[in-house]
Amino acid sequence: MKLILSLVVLVFALPAFSATLIGLVDIQKVITTIKEGKNVQKTLEKAFNEKKAVLKKDEEKIKKAQEDYKKQSMVLAEAARMTKEREIQELMMKLQTKTMEYQKEIQKMEQDMKKPILEKLRPIIDEVSVAKEVDMTFELSAAPIVYAKSKVDITEEVIKAYDKKNPK
Repeated sequence: MKLILSLVVLVFALPAFSATLIGLVDIQKVITTIKEGKNVQKTLEKAFNEKKAVLKKDEEKIKKAQEDYKKQSMVLAEAARMTKEREIQELMMKLQTKTMEYQKEIQKMEQDMKKPILEKLRPIIDEVSVAKEVDMTFELSAAPIVYAKSKVDITEEVIKAYDKKNPK
């Protein structure tokens, strides 16, 4: 709420300034373009693919259990059929639980790996903004700015500056 109020005040205060230059930076693009960000992406993809392979094996076990059940269901006693159905249900629930756990792990891993990049990125955005003589810089995807008379996208400059300072 404070952010929205601040932005409203800024929007109404902008005409008071003669030539306010708004800077825009696409942080997501920066992260996916810089060398360090590409390494993070590769690591995340590798972890994702490993977990995906485990889930695929579990799915195959469930399919096999379902096929076996279909073949045997006519000859199984009622109690045995109920047991098999329950086993299949439990396998499916375990798969869902494991899928959610893996999603959380990947998200946490992504946050942990991107946090140091974001910490190094802030001063670089400040430096590029000062060099471009930008009065305010907004993150492109989160910026509520629909129109600004004077604006400049500093994303490419931020990417170059980051890779120059962090040549990993």
